[in-house]
Parts: sequence; structure tokens; C-alpha cells
Amino acid sequence: MSNRSHATQERILAAAETLILGRGFSSTGIDEIVDAAAITKSGFFYHYSDKNEMARALVKRYLEKDNQVFTDLFARADSLSEDPLQKLLIFLHLFAETMAKMEMTHPGCLVVTFTYERYQADEQVADMVRQGVLHWRELIADRLETIAQVYPPRLAVDLEELADMFTTVVEGGILLTRVFDHNKHLGKQVLLYRNFLRMIFSPDANH
Repeated sequence: MSNRSHATQERILAAAETLILGRGFSSTGIDEIVDAAAITKSGFFYHYSDKNEMARALVKRYLEKDNQVFTDLFARADSLSEDPLQKLLIFLHLFAETMAKMEMTHPGCLVVTFTYERYQADEQVADMVRQGVLHWRELIADRLETIAQVYPPRLAVDLEELADMFTTVVEGGILLTRVFDHNKHLGKQVLLYRNFLRMIFSPDANH
């Protein structure tokens, strides 16, 4: 793919993401995407056969960006400690900082948007969303299992459900940023999750 073609695709996906997060997938038409991306309609169909193919590319782009953020932050956290619990706590602190430092209010989450509108997009889009959420679960659950071997939980917890709580906190935090129009809420929710994990696993929860 040429640089020019890639740049055009990026314009289409960036425009589509903004529109879909603002009004939903079903309420966003190709004509609106074309206008927002400042391209011709034939230019859109040169890259995507229909709106569902574009949706698949959009979800793929979103998940890849999120996964890269997780990879980078986990790498930083792993370089700062050898203790499995501290590694996860550092990651959550870095993640909260990253969200809080965004110049604009977090626009929302495509995972939630396409989950709400799963019957408006094709099944492949829904499956991509499921796989993305499962991947986030695995990332956190693998670390929680390692932590539990070193620091037995202070109370009975399902580690997989505890891993899913990360996604719940992030998506709920995004909702709060949109309701109150301020990024601080997402970061604070992540830090509360961090404190919850520390209370569950730390041998001394006061430290």
C-alpha cells in the first residue's frame, strides 16, 4: 500500500471514528464520513466495499492502538520492578497518568459503541470486539495469577472476574468523562481499582 493510500484510509477511519462515537454506527452514513474526510465517494469505495468493511478496519485500528498502549506501559512497569504485584500496580498508575494527560476529553470507546449496536454491524465486527475484550482479560488475568502465587488473596476472588473488572472500570470511567466532560474521572477510577488490588494482595495493605 502506498503512503498516499494509507493516508487516505487513515483520514476515512479518523473521520468515521469521530462520527460514530458521537452519534452511533447506525446513525452515521457513508456520505457524512466522505464529507468529514474530505474525499470523494468513489474514493471511499476504492478502499472499502461497504460500511461494514470500514467498521472492521476501524475496530482493528482501535484495538491495535489500545494493545500498543498496554504493551508499552507494561514494558515500562516491568523495567521498574521485579515484584509481580508492584509491576501491575505501576502499570495501572502509568495507565491512569496517560489517560489524565490527554489534551482533550476521552472521546469514548468503540468497543462499547459496537457492543450496543452489534445487530447493526456484521457478526465479524462483533467477534473482533469480543476477541479484543478477551485479550484485555488475558493480559490482566495472567498477571493476577502470577501475583496470587506470591501473595495469596486476602479474600476469595475469581481472578478472571477481577481481570474483567479492569475493563469495567475503564469503560465506566470513559462514561464519566463524557458525562462530566473531564478526563480526571477515568484516571481516578483506574487508581481506585489499583488500590482495590493492593488491598486484596498486599501482605500489608497499609503500605
